[in-house]
Amino acid sequence: MTAKARGRRGSAARLGLMALPVAFFALFFAWPVAAIVTRGLKTDGAWHLGRIADVVTRPDIRHVLWFTTWQALASTALTLLLALPAAYVFARLDFPGRHVLRAVVTVPFVLPTVVAGSAFLALVGRGGLLDELWGVRLDTTVWAILLAHVFFNYAVVVRTVGGLWAQLDPRQEEAARMLGASPFTAWRRVTLPALGPAVAAAALMVFLFTFTSFGVVQILGGPTFSTIEVEIYRQTSETFDLGTAAVLTLVQFAAVGAILAVHAWTVRRRETALRLVDASVTARRPRGAGQWALLAAVLATVALLLVLPLGVLVSRSLDAPGFGYYRALTDADGGTFLVAPVQAVWTSLQYAVAATVIAVVIGGLAAAALARRDAGRLVRGFDALLMLPLGVSAVTVGFGFLIALDEPPLNLRQSWILVPLAQALVGAPFVVRTMLPVLRAVDGRLREAAAVLGASPWRVWREVDLPLVRRALLVAAGFAFAVSLGEFGATVFIARPDNPTLPVAVARLLGRPGDLNYGQAMALSTILMVVCAVALLVLERLRTDRTGEF
Repeated sequence: MTAKARGRRGSAARLGLMALPVAFFALFFAWPVAAIVTRGLKTDGAWHLGRIADVVTRPDIRHVLWFTTWQALASTALTLLLALPAAYVFARLDFPGRHVLRAVVTVPFVLPTVVAGSAFLALVGRGGLLDELWGVRLDTTVWAILLAHVFFNYAVVVRTVGGLWAQLDPRQEEAARMLGASPFTAWRRVTLPALGPAVAAAALMVFLFTFTSFGVVQILGGPTFSTIEVEIYRQTSETFDLGTAAVLTLVQFAAVGAILAVHAWTVRRRETALRLVDASVTARRPRGAGQWALLAAVLATVALLLVLPLGVLVSRSLDAPGFGYYRALTDADGGTFLVAPVQAVWTSLQYAVAATVIAVVIGGLAAAALARRDAGRLVRGFDALLMLPLGVSAVTVGFGFLIALDEPPLNLRQSWILVPLAQALVGAPFVVRTMLPVLRAVDGRLREAAAVLGASPWRVWREVDLPLVRRALLVAAGFAFAVSLGEFGATVFIARPDNPTLPVAVARLLGRPGDLNYGQAMALSTILMVVCAVALLVLERLRTDRTGEF
């Protein structure tokens, strides 16, 4: 086969790999978002673009935009302040229980935001631990939101920055100290510039997650605090003001696009500007009082900020004698659900499995296309678009599903598959981010040799790529499962009353007064936490150094 023929065959294979992911994102992301924006800005066939200026200049909307921005900045700064010392500890210090503690630190990240909100509600809310001990409540203050965001994003900084820090050659900093530099000066002039891209990437991801925060603010913010995401939900579900919701969607879309563009630039710097060493040889036992004190401080932070809220959550679920709140989950409650709340567990597991299959297929095909060395600019540009579902309003996507997918030729409004499709939109980017580094590390000559010998693209993937990336594929499936299990923003619109998911059930129970409803919410949150933690432990057993950080 000539080089020209192989090139044509490679182009055809690349287009074939991209066809399904492009169709999936066009149908289930671009179309629903465009539908709700069009519905909000177009009346009687005419566009009303002046509505954009009218909305963003309203005092209440300006307050929402300002709060969304400054709380995201404050959450990011606080997360970096508390998590960077932990990144150093995991990167440079070797101590008993290090791998277990790493898993503990990561648990909050894979938890649904609804569980994070419930955990802090049990800690700082009415009747919470602080209220019982000292009569202090923080659920009506911004501090509850900021601390919950740190709880949720702590692992982003630890694993992103710590993963790179562990691979930096410590001899460079040691050489600077031998030349007379103080430990702080050596770190500031040698290590910090090398860590800069990773710190920037982690900060941007934390800012993205907190800028688009929904579940945490919805539960802890009450009527006082509202992010853009929460305001979109209120405008669509409570006042049905699609014009305002459409404008807020466009504002958030523009902001997320800018954040992702900067993030892509920092990731490219991180990938090309550093010389790394084997991470297994850089960690050492703590030496000196300073390192032991730092390790103790990090352990105390993890215990108070990450473990304590989850412990209080479990404790509140056990307040009723004889596991009363758990037993109450088996009773049908016609006021909130058409089925017993415990049915949400089985429903969520079924939806999450279906969403995982979809996300792995879509994300795997996209990663395979992006990993090809002959990928063009158009294909590489799709890499950035794959991240948009993580930042664009999930509320908009969910409500867009109801508008765009309720008539032929694609009428899915009454179909059970609607929820897994929405969940897969969030899971697919994690699959791509997990598999892409491993696929790019596969020696392209192996694929070329198989193609020269006449193997079809499918056979090349099955016999060359799959054996090498099987573990990464399992890790990607695990992350997609955990993320799908906890998706809330879109699911709250499309989950049917007779088939609520766990996050939707928790939110509905928390929205009703009474100790029984509160206790059931804590019990369901605990169940959801346990399922996610088990999935994470499995991931930790499968994870390899070449499988990316998330």
